[in-house]
Amino acid sequence: MPKNLFEDMVKIKRERRASFSVDSVEPTNSLNTQKIINSSAQKEEPLDYNSNYVSPRKFASVYDVALGGENSKGTKYTMWIVAVISVLVLLFALSYVFAASTIAINPKTKNVTLNQSISSIKDDTDKEALSFDIVVLSGEETKSIKGGEEKEVMLRAKGSAVIYNEFSSASQNLDIDTRLEGSNGKIYKTTAKTVVPGRAKDGTPGSVEVGIYASEPGEAYNSAPLDFKIFGFKGTPKYAKFYARSKDKIAGGAKGMERVVSEEEKTAAMDELKKNLQTSLFKKASDQIPSGFILFKDASFLETDPVVVGSENSPIANTDESLVPITVKGTLYGILFDEKKLTQLLAQDLIPEYEDEDVYIPNIQNLVFAL
Repeated sequence: MPKNLFEDMVKIKRERRASFSVDSVEPTNSLNTQKIINSSAQKEEPLDYNSNYVSPRKFASVYDVALGGENSKGTKYTMWIVAVISVLVLLFALSYVFAASTIAINPKTKNVTLNQSISSIKDDTDKEALSFDIVVLSGEETKSIKGGEEKEVMLRAKGSAVIYNEFSSASQNLDIDTRLEGSNGKIYKTTAKTVVPGRAKDGTPGSVEVGIYASEPGEAYNSAPLDFKIFGFKGTPKYAKFYARSKDKIAGGAKGMERVVSEEEKTAAMDELKKNLQTSLFKKASDQIPSGFILFKDASFLETDPVVVGSENSPIANTDESLVPITVKGTLYGILFDEKKLTQLLAQDLIPEYEDEDVYIPNIQNLVFAL
């Protein structure tokens, strides 16, 4: 059959126009493309990759799959969620395993006899040497005991004063019992012979401390701190340039009947008060020492002031019960050691194979210490 050249040319021209129209299709977003594919799934023609013609619906399906559409994103999210859950399960399993683990420590122990002589210095700059520090605490204890028979007492008030010399650069000698006129109008006397230094070149007055006592017994001479003039210089230029001031209150003056305490009772009461005072001050010091330091009981000592029998201002006992108070004042001095350094020093002396490991001595505070 003879060919119709005109029809062949028209067919070819149409096929080229169809191919051109596919290339010009703009891709839609994956959501709209998916809807188009789903809505026309029954009418969709199978893809023929050998054909020169591709319908817009088929092209959208291929384009969506190639770019990773909605189904592809959902798959990625699912994989990430599964991975995170797997890691959490693994961590939980590991934490359970380690929570049930047990660590056993077997320290080395050794029994030794301690009888060491150790040198220590009050210097913390040397990191190797055993250093010490001092803790200082003061306090008092009082106990009332029943007095015996009454007797009349005549007690003079006592204190101390600082005498100043603004008169000249020359020193001034003062005899014992030099009279000092107090600002309260009472006369007091010095307890010892003394020399008042002269005025310094810069004008600072010379000064000296001396004990004083009331010229007469009785409570009237008990007083708060006073100013004094030297009574013997009255009417001379020195009277205005020499003066004195008491360091503290003047106390102890009394006159009247007093309950007498026997020496045996007084000594027993003093011993008890000193023991109680040392115990209470040691406990207070132990509660205040910094961490890492140790205070041995025998590494402390107590210094006491003169014992006060009766009231500090009036020793006379006037109570109905006839009780006489006895007061002991004192200061505790304690020696503090660095516990770690002390332990290491003992280990070096007592354990030949010791190589600077950490050492613990149980109840180290119970060791007997002696200066």
